[in-house]
Amino acid sequence: MGTYESLTTGAEYGSLRIEQDFANGAVWCRMHAGREAGSAQYRPCFSTRLLKELRQFQVNFPPAVGRVLRHLVLASDADVFNLGGDLDLFSRLIRAQDRASLLGYARQCVVVASAFHHLADDLHSIALIQGDALGGGFEAALCCQTIVAESGVGMGFPEVLFDLFPGMGAYSFLRRRIAPALAERMMLDGVVYSSDELYRLGIVDVLAPRGQGEQAVRDVIARQQRIAHARVAMSQVKAAVDPVSNEELMAVTEIWVDTALKLGEKSLRTMERLVRAQSKRSDRRSANDVGIVALPIAG
Repeated sequence: MGTYESLTTGAEYGSLRIEQDFANGAVWCRMHAGREAGSAQYRPCFSTRLLKELRQFQVNFPPAVGRVLRHLVLASDADVFNLGGDLDLFSRLIRAQDRASLLGYARQCVVVASAFHHLADDLHSIALIQGDALGGGFEAALCCQTIVAESGVGMGFPEVLFDLFPGMGAYSFLRRRIAPALAERMMLDGVVYSSDELYRLGIVDVLAPRGQGEQAVRDVIARQQRIAHARVAMSQVKAAVDPVSNEELMAVTEIWVDTALKLGEKSLRTMERLVRAQSKRSDRRSANDVGIVALPIAG
C-alpha cells in the first residue's frame, strides 16, 4: 500500500486534490474534489476553473519535495472520471458566435492534454478510470501514457449526438492505439463503450475489477520500476516514430471551433439537454449500469 500525504505546492486548488505516494514515487491528481465539487450544481466536466487548476498543477510538477517522483496519476474524486467539455459554456458561446472565446477554451484544453502527454522522458502518466469518461474526459485519459480502468465503466464520444466531433486530441491520441479507421468510427458512432470492450481493443492497458483500480495502478508502477530504463527508451521511440505535435493538436482545434460555430438550433437544444443530464448525474446510476450504450437525447 502507498503512504499518501497531502502535497503542498503553494497553490490553492478548489477542484483538485493532490497527494504524493512516497512508497511508489507517485503524485496523484484527483479531479472534482473540494466543497465546490460536492455542491448540487457541480457538473464533473472540464470547467474553465478545473482547466486552470490542472495547468497550474502541471507547471508545478514535479514538486521540489526532496524525493524522487516518477509517476503522475490522473484520477477523480467523483463517481465519474469526467463527463467532458463544458457544454453549457459551448452552447452560450456558439449562440453568441464568440469564436475568440470558444477557441481560447479549446486551446486551454489542448495545452493541458499536451502537457500530460509530453512529460519529461523519465516521467510516466497514468489515467485511472473508476467511473465514466465521456468526450473530453475520454480524451484526457487517452493523452496519458497508460490507461487503467475498472471493469464496467463507460467511455465514448457523445459529441456526434449534437453534430460535432471530439476536437481536443481524440483522433491524434486514439489512432496511436488502434487503426485510424476504427478511431474515426468510434468518434462518429456516439456509442458509450464498456471498459471491458476497450481493453479487448487495446485502448485500455489494464482492466481491474471494480474497487481495485488503485491497487492496479500501484501494480503498474511496480512493474514500470523494474524496467525503468526500457520504459524510458520506449517512450522516446514512440515520440520519435509517431509524435503528437502541439501544431497538430492546435490545427484540429481550429477545425473543431469552426465546426461548432456552424451548429444550428436543433444541435444546440440537444447540447443543452445533455447539460441538464449532466446536472442530474449524481442522482442516477452510470449509463453503463443501466444498460444504455448511447447517451439519451430524447426530449
